[in-house]
Amino acid sequence: MEEEPKPGRINFISCVKWVKKGVAKGLPEKVRLNKQELVRLINQTKADLQASEAANNEEGARMNMDDEFDLENYDQGNNEAGTAQLLGIGSLAEIDGDAEDHFSESDDSDKEDDEIKPDDNLILAGRVEEDASTLEIYVYNPTEESLYVHHDFSLSAYPLCLEWLDYEPGHSAGNYCAIGSMNSIIDIWDLDIINCIEPAYKLGRKPSRKKGLSRIGHSDAVLSLAWNSNFHHVLASGSVDRSILLWDLDSGEPATTINAFTDKVQCLEWKPDESQTLLAGGCDNTVKLFDCSNPENYKTWQTSGEVESLAWNPIESSSFCVGTNTGVIHCFDYRQESPIWTIPDAHEKEVTGLNISDRYAGFLVTASADGLVKVWDYTASNQPRMISDKDFGMNLVHCLALCPDWPFVIAAGGDNKMNNFSVYDLQNSDAVRNTFQSREVTQTPCGATDEPMT
Repeated sequence: MEEEPKPGRINFISCVKWVKKGVAKGLPEKVRLNKQELVRLINQTKADLQASEAANNEEGARMNMDDEFDLENYDQGNNEAGTAQLLGIGSLAEIDGDAEDHFSESDDSDKEDDEIKPDDNLILAGRVEEDASTLEIYVYNPTEESLYVHHDFSLSAYPLCLEWLDYEPGHSAGNYCAIGSMNSIIDIWDLDIINCIEPAYKLGRKPSRKKGLSRIGHSDAVLSLAWNSNFHHVLASGSVDRSILLWDLDSGEPATTINAFTDKVQCLEWKPDESQTLLAGGCDNTVKLFDCSNPENYKTWQTSGEVESLAWNPIESSSFCVGTNTGVIHCFDYRQESPIWTIPDAHEKEVTGLNISDRYAGFLVTASADGLVKVWDYTASNQPRMISDKDFGMNLVHCLALCPDWPFVIAAGGDNKMNNFSVYDLQNSDAVRNTFQSREVTQTPCGATDEPMT
């Protein structure tokens, strides 16, 4: 009889992101490192981590660790082995110089197992388990009833947010994931490469007195990321340091810094039909709308609590919804000063996930630390009504994402050590299916423009 896995002290999914069909390479490339290359990478990674820790010690602890992930002690414990264990490189560094057998040049895997089909979706999931942090890349295909981890990457810090993008300077359009973490550096991984032990490129640099290097980028944890799908070389990031940075991926440096918030910036989203309009929510109980061609030109709305999640309505493009840490959901029209409607008791705890369908009018799905995923029926002008709620047994639900190709399918992550990741078709609910199946939108919203908001 197979023994059940034992729950660890920490094991949760902190963030999820879908990748649409047809983006990934059919056969991802595999990294083949010889011994010298691997040792060089290990030594360089250790040196980078030591420099990072030295920079953190110089700056002191700034972040309040009393957060939803309960990570206040994540950096404590066995410091001697900590960084090596976190990357999974400790044992590799101890291989003796004559152990050539540890570095096989053969490919034992079945190519069929590695293949990603044109109708497969990928799901990116940030996992934290004990001292290890991992980006897991799942393959999902409902037609074949398949869901499995295709490959993963070991991360150097706890992942807090994920964003898909197709851009790497000097390369054709690809398949990448940007990761914001407890580290102030943003890592961008190439999802079409297996066995990779370092990111394709990074954004940011910690200061070093010894090397005479100044800081580039954020000074604290990165909580939110938003890629501009109209200006592919632009990535927005929000941080515990209260700033929003607009990165120029070609130069690898921030082109614009926005300092409009008085507390942490927790969520970001570009307006789908306006290339320069960015929505942002913070822990100062405000949501702000920026014209990034002139970042000092912005609008502010007060919310009932810290902004935990937000989303534009892709169908009614002047409106957006916001979820707070008090369980409240607001709907705003950016042309108006006050909320169109408010659900004061949408959830009992913080609204950790909020998604609005671009295919079915009035379809809103939310997730919360109260453990529930709820489906709502609404239009921008009408008070929503709850259609269904479901407890997935994940305890606190940290994250939620709607599939871009299967519009009723969600991925969710939680902190139940034995059940922390779920993919579910909301059409399994008769109420959801009967409410929305006749509302499919046949015409998508107009394409993006460069015109600023008015």
